[in-house]
Amino acid sequence: MEFSLTSNLSFARQHLTGVLPPLTMPFDESGELVKGGLKQQIEFIIDSGANGVVAGGSTGEGHTLNDSEFALVMKEAYDATADRVPFLAGLIVQSTRAAIDRANMLKGMKVAALQVTPVHYLFKPDAEATIEHFRTISDATGIPILIYNVIPWNYLSVDLMLRIMDEVPGVVGMKQSGGDLKSLSDLLLHCKPENVVLSGVDALLYPGFAMGMHGAISALTTAVPHIVVRIQKAVQANDHETARDLHFKLNALWNTMSHDNLPACIKYIQHLQGTPMYEPRAPMMRVTETQKKAIKAAMQPLMP
Repeated sequence: MEFSLTSNLSFARQHLTGVLPPLTMPFDESGELVKGGLKQQIEFIIDSGANGVVAGGSTGEGHTLNDSEFALVMKEAYDATADRVPFLAGLIVQSTRAAIDRANMLKGMKVAALQVTPVHYLFKPDAEATIEHFRTISDATGIPILIYNVIPWNYLSVDLMLRIMDEVPGVVGMKQSGGDLKSLSDLLLHCKPENVVLSGVDALLYPGFAMGMHGAISALTTAVPHIVVRIQKAVQANDHETARDLHFKLNALWNTMSHDNLPACIKYIQHLQGTPMYEPRAPMMRVTETQKKAIKAAMQPLMP
């Protein structure tokens, strides 16, 4: 079924909120995708009360997927989601053409949004070229776009993101992954009512929800989605005591993990809760025994 950009935007602005975990990739020890390996994780996430799923993000090692793997992962994740929650596709690409080529692999799927990084290798386009990049993707695909603002050497300013959303109606919002609350606050202050402001900053999920961010796509939303759902609901109920308590427990868990092998750590945390144990794709390091010990200790207060 095909959807117009207008209907897609209306859906996105209503449903791209709450806890939207990015799927981890089910790699075996040799780095091959395990067929059917996403289904149990998706059930775990949906059963937790999450509001959607994202395939192909950085927690999902989307930067390592070749085109055939990307197409396979998207189809498997989409089918397993079974239209129970919104499905988002992550594009970690180096060019406008590459983004469009990958989006064309999603034909026939009801994709709520594309989560698209700025280009990330070496050469940084100026503001006009960046705007045109997202405009061209939007025009070519007809799918709402969330800017995944995460690339350190091509980090988009708040003013530029606001300008992109103003000039490119297909860009419905952004996932702000900077490590501070100032940019998130400025986006919430200045964005239009129809824009969606999400966060990818794991250490600041509670303060972000308290400020009114619309949702989160982050590693901890995948590791312990039920806890992040509880934090958001506690904030909505004005139960800040519960939200703060969970925040500090999450902060302790976050402090046990290294960013350099973060996806591997998230897979281990999922495994502690009953999903199969999968590996990171080389050259990412596996979870060390020291990490496992620290993670297990930090998970104890978060387990049922």
